Amino acid sequence: MTNSHDSRRRFLIAGTSFLAGAAVVGIAVPFVQSWKPSAKARASGAPIKIDISKIESGAMVTVEWQRKPVWVLRRTEENIENLQNSMHKNELRDPDSEKNMQPVYAQNDFRSIRPEIFVAVGVCTHFGCIPLYKAEGIPEYNHALYFCPCHGSKFDLAGRVFKNVPAPTNLIIPPYHYLTENMIEIGVDKNTAV
Repeated sequence: MTNSHDSRRRFLIAGTSFLAGAAVVGIAVPFVQSWKPSAKARASGAPIKIDISKIESGAMVTVEWQRKPVWVLRRTEENIENLQNSMHKNELRDPDSEKNMQPVYAQNDFRSIRPEIFVAVGVCTHFGCIPLYKAEGIPEYNHALYFCPCHGSKFDLAGRVFKNVPAPTNLIIPPYHYLTENMIEIGVDKNTAV
């Protein structure tokens, strides 16, 4: 009789242990899954791709990356000439982008990999307002620029801040690179240009 009780006891212990283990796994799996970021959270910081082939000269598109607006502007020949104008540089607070860290490819007159394409985070460095693209300029400047309507900060088409405005630094250039001649990936800096 002892043998049948021992066998029954072992069977009950094994069965109970198995059910308890299955219950722990059943509870643990959803709990561990909850630690993973949601698809929406992953997408908000994930790199984005932009086809620039459809952006006409002088036109700008705005995309969202890391919950911020990012501008992609196709500059005109006149815009490019204005950025190289030495008189224009005298009006800028930080023409060589020395105050805030920028990617290596933003350390030139255009602050971009290619002169005709400008990519920048479209947030004013003063209080985080969204500057407006003024293709025709504003009364005191007859060339294209970015103008922040909140406090009057002005930036050239390379995102460099003008002197005597509230914004302390140039606009931020996000990490980006060219995948092909007409495809940009924002959010990854592979330091390559096509």
